[in-house]
Amino acid sequence: MLGFLVRLLPFWVREPLLVVVGSVVGVRLVYLALHDGEWAPAGIGAVFLVFTAVRVHTVVQALRARRNPGPAASTDGTAPDAAVQPQPQPQPQPQAQAPARQRPAPAVAEKEPNAWGQAFAAVAVFAALGAAAWLGPELLPSEAHGTPQAVSCPGGQETELPSAYKTSRTVTGAELCEALDTPDLARLLGTPAETATGASASNDTAPLTDGKVAQPEAEVRFDTYTVHVSATYNHLSIAQYVKLMEFGDEIDVKKLQVLGRPAVFSSDHTMQFEIDLGSGGSGGPVEQGPLARTLAVALDAKDHGGYYEITVWSTSGAFPDDAALLDITEKVLPAVPERTV
Repeated sequence: MLGFLVRLLPFWVREPLLVVVGSVVGVRLVYLALHDGEWAPAGIGAVFLVFTAVRVHTVVQALRARRNPGPAASTDGTAPDAAVQPQPQPQPQPQAQAPARQRPAPAVAEKEPNAWGQAFAAVAVFAALGAAAWLGPELLPSEAHGTPQAVSCPGGQETELPSAYKTSRTVTGAELCEALDTPDLARLLGTPAETATGASASNDTAPLTDGKVAQPEAEVRFDTYTVHVSATYNHLSIAQYVKLMEFGDEIDVKKLQVLGRPAVFSSDHTMQFEIDLGSGGSGGPVEQGPLARTLAVALDAKDHGGYYEITVWSTSGAFPDDAALLDITEKVLPAVPERTV
């Protein structure tokens, strides 16, 4: 299809374009072959250069023919013989002469297109296309050439909230996500060059509560870390939470005050499992995932019950130090609407 379209172009447009394209592609392939030490591109580049040389020869011959127009000489170098004139024949006696007819005016010779102008226009068009392809990624908006953009949280309420959210006036997962997805989050994690790759939110209820305890959650994912925040609207205080840790698997437990509220650091392993979407099985067993660091903060200064949890982990098992997690908490929690049980 492309070859058919090229053949439709005028000679003085088609040939300069083929010369420019062939020379650029051929030189580029030869350069890459010499730079990478691979000779296959060199052979292809040589073919393009030979093709270009043939086209240049064709253009030169056409230019010479335009500069020196005239009848072609015979093969032996002699001028063509004059045509034999016919012998005159006796003319009949003239009859009554009819009125002379007016001769038609000679047609105006059509002006031939300027070959140099066509060639220059063809090269200019090709140069403009090349400049657009070269400078396009720099001039177009970043989303047009693949640069990752910051993700956005799910907007609004997509499904009806569980009854636990209506009776306790809790925040929603979308509100937690908006507070968590701050532009400073990557910098606080110690990875300022990263951009969030995903964000999600949910309006769930706490397990083993028969849907009576609201537990909204939100999560923002980066290439290095994942940050998860949740709010649990039960009557469990941080002091009681710390006592429960003595019977759990949490390690490196450390109590402190955050924003004037009781808080506690703890570490525990996440869980990971594999889901098999094929017909061969239902998936693998639940396994122990990478270690995560969690900071739990009471919903209010008097620790009447309920808490926020901000957790950070990575697939490598590493996580930032406690100071980074503390900075994230002090940045996120003030942005969460104050709604207690």
